[in-house]
Amino acid sequence: MSTWGRNNGEQSPKKNWSLVEARGKMETFCSYQERCPWELRRKLFEKGIQGEAIETILGELAASGFVDEERFARAYARGKFRIKRWGRNRIRQELKLRDISASIIQKGLSEIDGEEYFALLEREAEKKWEKTKEADAYKKRYLVTKYLLSKGFESDLIQEAMASLTTKSDE
Repeated sequence: MSTWGRNNGEQSPKKNWSLVEARGKMETFCSYQERCPWELRRKLFEKGIQGEAIETILGELAASGFVDEERFARAYARGKFRIKRWGRNRIRQELKLRDISASIIQKGLSEIDGEEYFALLEREAEKKWEKTKEADAYKKRYLVTKYLLSKGFESDLIQEAMASLTTKSDE
């Protein structure tokens, strides 16, 4: 056994929560940031709570307003768009990974203003265009497009932004 009390690199077991303790901890967990049921299930499972107990706690949290999928989706979409500057495809994909239904994802994405969205796409394209050190314009266009796709922007909008960007740079 090592001096830290662990053998063979294993971590010491985490303390499991009681049901009462779990509900209180989940209320605190939800009160400082919007959470979705998927995140809460994961956290509860890590703390040794399983099955019906998880669903009971989630039901109580939803009833008392601590967790709301639609509110989460709207906040998530706004935050990732404004702070991380992600496109709709990336936000949609991340919400799907959190088991959010398609109809709620659509409500979340409705938080993003279309004009603001395209303006951000153009700014991101211009910024990446300026940073990309490539002499061949075709390769440069490809690299910028690939970057914008990875950020989750739609290819038709990227092509539109790239067209307006290349006409500006030609002038």
